Amino acid sequence: MARRHDLVGLTVLALLTVRPSHPYELHRFILDTHKDYVTGLPRSLYHAVERLARDELIVPVGTDREGRRPERTVYEITDEGRAELRARLRQLLERPDPDRRAFVAAVSLLGCLPLPEARRALRARAATIEGLLAGMEAHMRAVADTGLPAILMLEVELERALHTAELGWIEGVLDRLDRGELDWEVTVEM
Repeated sequence: MARRHDLVGLTVLALLTVRPSHPYELHRFILDTHKDYVTGLPRSLYHAVERLARDELIVPVGTDREGRRPERTVYEITDEGRAELRARLRQLLERPDPDRRAFVAAVSLLGCLPLPEARRALRARAATIEGLLAGMEAHMRAVADTGLPAILMLEVELERALHTAELGWIEGVLDRLDRGELDWEVTVEM
């Protein structure tokens, strides 16, 4: 991964699984679908496209011209790009991170994973969160026994509440997947 999470690059890879596109099309789609975790547009998008092309995760496949506008290079994702997309998504889904935008991005792009992989990644995250919650509970009990004022533990209570809510949401999504309530094959027009 080029940077910590490279959410812009991840989104470009995901959108190129839908169809080959030029950066301006990708930019419009990101705005139209409110992928608010993508920041720094349009400059960050063009830099991500350059990085992904340099790393051969995407390749130019032609140019497009509308009216008197300049030609725009159209890119498509490579097999290596697809593998990288799946690996990055699995990592973001499986491992809780203090930067919650990474999980929001991964959830937004969840459909890029095959359904069994998505289930496994969400179950792995749920198990990790259960472990975190158990550790927080033990820590809070130990601190309570010391007589430390509860006001000093509010941040732990907040983290516990956020993890509990996330765990409940993940379990709900897994339940909906198991019952077939979420369409996995979605056709998206850009």
